Amino acid sequence: MNSIDTLTLDVADAAAARTFYDAAFGASFDTSVLDLRESAPAPGFRGFTLSLVMAQPGDVTAVYDAALAAGGRAIKPVTKSLWGYGGTLAAPDGTIWKIACSAKKDSAPVTHACQDLVLLLGCDDVAATKQHYVAQGMAIARSFGKKYVEFESGGGAVKLALYGRKALAKDAGVPDDGQGQQGIAIGVASGAA
Repeated sequence: MNSIDTLTLDVADAAAARTFYDAAFGASFDTSVLDLRESAPAPGFRGFTLSLVMAQPGDVTAVYDAALAAGGRAIKPVTKSLWGYGGTLAAPDGTIWKIACSAKKDSAPVTHACQDLVLLLGCDDVAATKQHYVAQGMAIARSFGKKYVEFESGGGAVKLALYGRKALAKDAGVPDDGQGQQGIAIGVASGAA
């Protein structure tokens, strides 16, 4: 596996989820990257978040507001922080999305353009999970010991990153209880995840 091309989300109603994703994020990235399959999604924190990395705060606010208008539920409103600007929300299907940027001021007109779509997996053992993905052909872009790992996208539509499960839930603004990583499948260009 060298790149992630699609993500398949478990949703209760695929047509309703497609309508939400197209309305909320369609101006930001090609939502066909998200495949949807109907099944009962896991309750509580599922052990992953999806992040849209934007260029500047105006883009973050525009996309966050569009997602709320399309039916998303605010978890953490957008705000400035030490690292930048962003907030989290839950899609109607329960998937947690973080919309963020590292910039603290706008430097250009708002475009809604997403720079990166990131799948962030919450892991009980970041180091062991890192080794699994390295063995699958993923190249490390940056790593901070046993705390955080980000892989090169390899030209795929989705970047993969790893974070401790409890830390990821805290960052998202939700309790860390739940059924784990049920509700998502990774579609790769070659090999299997």
